[in-house]
Amino acid sequence: MEYTLAIENTPDSVPGGTGILLVHPSTVETDRIDTEFLKTDTDNLFIVSTRTTAREVKQKLEHYEVDESRATILDALSAERGYTRRQSNSVHYLPAANDLDGIVEETGEFLDTHEGKRRVSIDSITEMIYYADKRATHEAVEALLDLLVQHDAVGIFHLAAGVHDDELVSQFRELFGGVVELDETGTISSSF
Repeated sequence: MEYTLAIENTPDSVPGGTGILLVHPSTVETDRIDTEFLKTDTDNLFIVSTRTTAREVKQKLEHYEVDESRATILDALSAERGYTRRQSNSVHYLPAANDLDGIVEETGEFLDTHEGKRRVSIDSITEMIYYADKRATHEAVEALLDLLVQHDAVGIFHLAAGVHDDELVSQFRELFGGVVELDETGTISSSF
């Protein structure tokens, strides 16, 4: 299965099973790229948020006119911050932000139970490292990428390069079929 990409300076499409690493400075807004990825050529969306709450994710989707009826959100942050959580069919919560096994399990369950073209957004690897650690996050990302291949889905994974050393960024780059880079000015480049 081919998936259209609507992100500037990237290929027109990528095959199912492709994981894309979005490398960005911690100060640059990534919502535009994330939502362009999510709303193009898709049937179902799974958004894992370790950086913002489900409410903030919904606001982002609404602002960028992404069809919320296709979206399932996994909020890994609200419990960590002590916010009220209301589980629903479209919003799931993890008990702790460092529950990487839960992220992998919930992503697998979504891919098992939804048909058609499926896109996954992981925002972000940086926060996963913050709440867990580098090794556990690396293993979780590998498991998530395997799930994309198994289910012919595609995914975009955020990584704030400025807060990590070059070696760690390189280790994550090697896992991905495509890398999209956003610089301080908002200019996009990519390698696939």
